[in-house]
Amino acid sequence: MEVLRRVFGYDAFRGDQAEIIDTVVAGGDALVLMPTGGGKSLCYQVPALVRPGTGVVISPLIALMQDQVDALSALGVRAGFLNSTQDLTERRRVETAFLAAELDLLYLAPERLRVPDTLDLLGRGEIALFAIDEAHCVSQWGHDFRPDYLRLSVLHEQWPDVPRIALTATATDATHAEIAERLQLTEARHFVASFDRPNIQYRIAPKNTPRAQLLDLLTTEHPGDAGIVYCLSRASVEQTAQYLCDHQIPALPYHAGLDARVRATNQARFLREDGLVMVATIAFGMGIDKPDVRFVAHLDLPKSVEGYYQETGRAGRDGLPSTAWLAYGLQDVVQQRRMIDTSDGDAAHRRRLGAHLDAMLALCETVTCRRVQLLAYFGQASTACGNCDTCLAPPESWDGTVAAQKLLSTVLRLERERGQRYGAGHLVDILLGKATPRVTQLGHATLSTFGLGTDLADGEWRGVVRQLLAQGLLGVDADGYGTLRLTPSSAEVLSGDRTVLLRHEAPKAARAPRAARTSRRGGAPAAVVGLDQGAAAIFERLRAWRAATAKEQGVPAYVVFHDATLREIATLVPATIDELGTVTGVGVTKRDKYGPDILVALAG
Repeated sequence: MEVLRRVFGYDAFRGDQAEIIDTVVAGGDALVLMPTGGGKSLCYQVPALVRPGTGVVISPLIALMQDQVDALSALGVRAGFLNSTQDLTERRRVETAFLAAELDLLYLAPERLRVPDTLDLLGRGEIALFAIDEAHCVSQWGHDFRPDYLRLSVLHEQWPDVPRIALTATATDATHAEIAERLQLTEARHFVASFDRPNIQYRIAPKNTPRAQLLDLLTTEHPGDAGIVYCLSRASVEQTAQYLCDHQIPALPYHAGLDARVRATNQARFLREDGLVMVATIAFGMGIDKPDVRFVAHLDLPKSVEGYYQETGRAGRDGLPSTAWLAYGLQDVVQQRRMIDTSDGDAAHRRRLGAHLDAMLALCETVTCRRVQLLAYFGQASTACGNCDTCLAPPESWDGTVAAQKLLSTVLRLERERGQRYGAGHLVDILLGKATPRVTQLGHATLSTFGLGTDLADGEWRGVVRQLLAQGLLGVDADGYGTLRLTPSSAEVLSGDRTVLLRHEAPKAARAPRAARTSRRGGAPAAVVGLDQGAAAIFERLRAWRAATAKEQGVPAYVVFHDATLREIATLVPATIDELGTVTGVGVTKRDKYGPDILVALAG
C-alpha cells in the first residue's frame, strides 16, 4: 500500500488487485483476466518494486515500449526495454543497467527469447518476477495468436523459482484454459474480474452510408474528441481517413501496408496530440494506453466477439463516458462467410472461425441488452444495463417464418428448376415483383414466388436475408460474387418444422441522452462534463499547461497526468504542495516535479 500511494498516487487497490499483488509478492504464480482499464499493470509493477531484483515484462508491443518506459520514468520507476528497434549502444546500456541491479522493470519482446544472448543475460541478473502481458496471444483459439508466445514456457523451465503472472483483457473459457495449459499455469491462482465496462455505451447501427453515418456520430456527439475507427481493408482505411479530413475532422491512417516510419509517426501523433482520429485496420491498438479515447467505431463487422471487445475496450480507459459504435449490414455477413469458406487451414480451423462469427452475429442481432449478451459470451451473468442501444430503444422481434419460407423457396426454385444461384438484390427483386431487365431477360418473372413479397419493403427483405445468414438458414457460395444457397437447416424452415424469429429494427438508432450530447458541442472535452463553470475554466488552464509540458518533454500528455487527475485538482484547488499530494494519481515524484507549476496554473 505504501508503494501504491508513494509511487502511483492511489489510496486503495481496486477489485482483486491487492490479492493478486500479495500472491506474486509471496512468490506465487497468477493468471489474471481483467478488462482494459482495470489496472492490470499495477498487478506486476507493484510486486516488481517490492521484491528484490528486476521485474521482466514480456510484451508484443514493440512500438509502445518507449511510451511505457517514459510513463514509468515519470513516476520515478527505473525502467528499460530491449527490442529490435534499438542500436547496439542502447542495448548495451540497458543490459549493463540490468546486470547492475539498476532497473526495476525490463520490457522484452517475446522474439528476444529466441536469442541465446538474451537468455544468458537473464541468467546473470536477479529477476523479481516474469510478467506475460497480452497473454491471449498464446492461444490459437483466441483472436490474436502470436507464435513467439509458444516459447514462453522456457521461463518456467529455466527459472522455476521465479513467480510468473500472465495477464489479458479478454478470454473465453476455451482461451483461458489454453493460456493456462500452454504457459504451464494450471496450478497458478486464477483471478477473473468482471469484464463489464459500464462507462462504454454499445451501439450497433444498420449500415446504410457508413462514412456519412460515422461523420454524423463524430460531429453531433464527439466533436473534438480522440477516437479510433476500424476498417477491414487498407483501401477503406485510407479512403475513410481522407473523407474525415475533407469534412474538417483531423484523421490519420494506420495499416500494415504503410511505411514503418509513417505508421510510427501517425501513432506518436495520436498518442501525443488532442482530438485526433485514427482510422486503422486491427493492426493498430493493442496496448494503446491513451486514456481519453472517447469513441471506437467499426465500419466493418469484427471477426469475433473477443476481437470486438478488445478493440472497443480501448475507449474510455479513464472511466469517463465513451461510445462503441458499429455499422453492420448484409454485405458484412456475406463477406465474412465467404472469407471463412475460402480461408487457409483445415476444417477444424474453419469451424473455429465460424463459431467466432456466429457469436458476433448473435451480438449484432440480439433483441435484448447488448451488454448482457457480451458478458454472457465470457461466461459472466449480468442484468440489463439501460445504456446500450437495445435498452435505450428496444427493438421488437416478429415471426418471420413465412417471409423466410418465401425467400428460401425462391432460392430453391432457382437451384432446382434453373440450376442457378443469385445474390440478395436479385432475389429481393423477384419477391417484390420488379420486372427489371435482368429479371425479365432470365425469365424469372414466371417463378411462382414472383411478387409474393410485396408485404415487405426492399430494406426489410435485405434485413431478412441478413438475419437468415446470421442464423445459418442461408449460405453463401465461395465464388466471390455473394451468391446465396440453401443450407441443411433450410429444409426445417421450408417444411414448417422450424419457427424463425426476426428482429425489427428500431425506428431510429439510439443515441446518447440529449443532455450529454448538447453539453459536448463546440469541442469541449468529455472531462469537463459535470464540472461547474469555475472548475471547468481551471481544468482548461491545467490542460493547456499539461500540453505544453508534455510537448517540451516529448511524451504523451497522459504521461504527465490523466484527465481524471486534472479534474480532481480543478475541483479541489489545492493551495499547497502537501494538499496536491493527496490528489488521486499524484505520487511523490510527480508532486515534487510538477507541484510548483500546478500551483502557479491554479493561481491563474
